[in-house]
Amino acid sequence: MPNKAMKSTLDDGGFILAPGVFDLISAKIADKMDFPALYITGYGTVASYLGVPDAGIATYRDMIERISQIVKMTNTPVIADADTGYGGLLNVRETVRGYEAAGVTAMQMEDQEFPKRCGHTLGRRVVPMEDMVRKLEVALDSRKNDDFLLIARTDSRTSLGLDEAIKRGRAYQQAGADVIFVESPESEDEMKRVRDEIDGPLFANMVNGGRTPLLSAEKLTALGYQIAIHPAVGFLAIGHALNHAYADLLQYGETTKEVPLYSFDEFNKLIGFEDIWEFEKKFIS
Repeated sequence: MPNKAMKSTLDDGGFILAPGVFDLISAKIADKMDFPALYITGYGTVASYLGVPDAGIATYRDMIERISQIVKMTNTPVIADADTGYGGLLNVRETVRGYEAAGVTAMQMEDQEFPKRCGHTLGRRVVPMEDMVRKLEVALDSRKNDDFLLIARTDSRTSLGLDEAIKRGRAYQQAGADVIFVESPESEDEMKRVRDEIDGPLFANMVNGGRTPLLSAEKLTALGYQIAIHPAVGFLAIGHALNHAYADLLQYGETTKEVPLYSFDEFNKLIGFEDIWEFEKKFIS
């Protein structure tokens, strides 16, 4: 079941900050903290699972299996990337049904052509606005619970300009999307204009090294945004840490004090070994 808290927060004008998670280690660590939501990033999930770019290669089946397991093993409400809905209108219906059944609270769907690309890279192409509106109509008709939120994303800013992006955002809001996501505005002034011209909750994508300026939660709230995801912070941090740790091991033949490590005891607790040990004491020892 979707978590009612996210919709209540948006209805009350509150702000939701969500770190990007991409596997069960990142998800379990973030879940221990007090974030109001977790964001399952398509980029990070595809990279960690398939080792390839976020370029439309992963399928619905690839994603739903990992999303379902993350939701199952965490308690924090989940926002999940659903790319373009993984195909046509029938695919959108199945995607909405699958994500909602998995316990996702909010699903993000974009108006790119297939195969899609990461929203902060060049070469993205979008479908006609009317096609995306139709997808949203199907998505809204397919959900069972109004607490399952639909986030409509437009990738038109980079290729067609801000005017077109705002036009699409307004059309998607009028079609019934719960949250509007104008991807990759290129300045704070552009973000303010999006806020001034589109009603309803707005979504900001804070990508380290991306096309949009990185703003604090406080600043985004002042601008009128209600959800901010930081999709890349997790996998960029992990990539840096692993590169440093493996290079240290290769150079010295052992792990030196220069490499900060998660405590092995604490990691055992994070993954759930305490439950295994208790089970073994009760039934095996």
